[in-house]
Amino acid sequence: MIKVGNLRKAFNTKTDVVHAVDGVSFEVATGETVTLLGPSGCGKTTTLRCVAGLERSSSGFISIGDQMVAEPETGVFVPPHRRNLGMVFQSYAIWPHMNVFENVAYALEGRRLAKAEIARRTTKALDIVKMGHLADRPAPRLSGGQQQRVAIARALVSEPMALLFDEPLSNLDAQLRAEMRKELRRLQQQIGLTSIYVTHDQAEALAISDWIILMRDGKIIERGRPEDIYRRPMHVFTARFLGTSNLLPGRISARRQGFALVDTAAGSVLGECADDTLATGDNVEVSVRPEDISVLAHSERSDGTLENNLVGRIVLSVFAGSTTEADVDCNGVTFSCLLPHNARVGEEVTLSFSPGNARVLRAEAKSDVSSSKGAGADVLAS
Repeated sequence: MIKVGNLRKAFNTKTDVVHAVDGVSFEVATGETVTLLGPSGCGKTTTLRCVAGLERSSSGFISIGDQMVAEPETGVFVPPHRRNLGMVFQSYAIWPHMNVFENVAYALEGRRLAKAEIARRTTKALDIVKMGHLADRPAPRLSGGQQQRVAIARALVSEPMALLFDEPLSNLDAQLRAEMRKELRRLQQQIGLTSIYVTHDQAEALAISDWIILMRDGKIIERGRPEDIYRRPMHVFTARFLGTSNLLPGRISARRQGFALVDTAAGSVLGECADDTLATGDNVEVSVRPEDISVLAHSERSDGTLENNLVGRIVLSVFAGSTTEADVDCNGVTFSCLLPHNARVGEEVTLSFSPGNARVLRAEAKSDVSSSKGAGADVLAS
């Protein structure tokens, strides 16, 4: 459906050339949602704007269906209104002097359609987003979630080949974001929606995506199915950016058929290697998700072995509703864990986890670590 090949976009500044998108390639199949995920400044929105035709790429190509819409080397550039794409922006841009029906129908103005056809398409689009019963409601009387549904209906009413979403839920509160994530997933499954979705919200990406493309510094770092990229990351940056992960620096002391024994400050850890080229003596980081760690009484062992059973002490406990989150200090290494409700601060415990839930990743270069730390700051700032 949509193909992007070796896409590059550079911006000239007074002192330098900024490569906002640097060799990005991916495909979106019919009926799939591909999410471009990453920190602020990683190039995801610029990539989306190039696909939409709102930015002219510096090189590479973009095709939609059988049509080449952008290829600077051959002079091809199809303007946005001829690409048959719908776009939903961060700002809903709802006309306050119009009602719901009129806001959606306005997207068909100038298309020389009969009034009956405009009414049919508008009604259909509103029904898809479950807003048909509010067709006559004035725009100022809509909630944030309802305005977002109107914006989606307006993008759907022209019956585009695909929809582009540019952080559409960022203006909603936490509860509405959770509801709209489910609604977007419902739409995708109900009408076979083909879309490219841009966000820096990891939970959003995991919930609505068929594929996730993680970007940093204008490049693709990793891509995969949501569960795979979360459970089996290939890079430290992925483990750090997607959700919460405990990252233990260490050095491989032995290899065992796809697994590695890693010496860390907290103790020896056995984990699955993300990279077959990892060898004894390599510097690595071991990623372990909090939900994969069992917190046991100090005398207990999960499997009778000393592998992945680390002794520590609870130093912080935070009640979070359905779970209790905690920090456990293991010889100076702090682990984020989920506690059983009867555990308490100061208690000595054993942390246990399966080798299959410990991911051994090649350590990042110092420049990469600095870049990813800066990226995290950008996410907080945004």
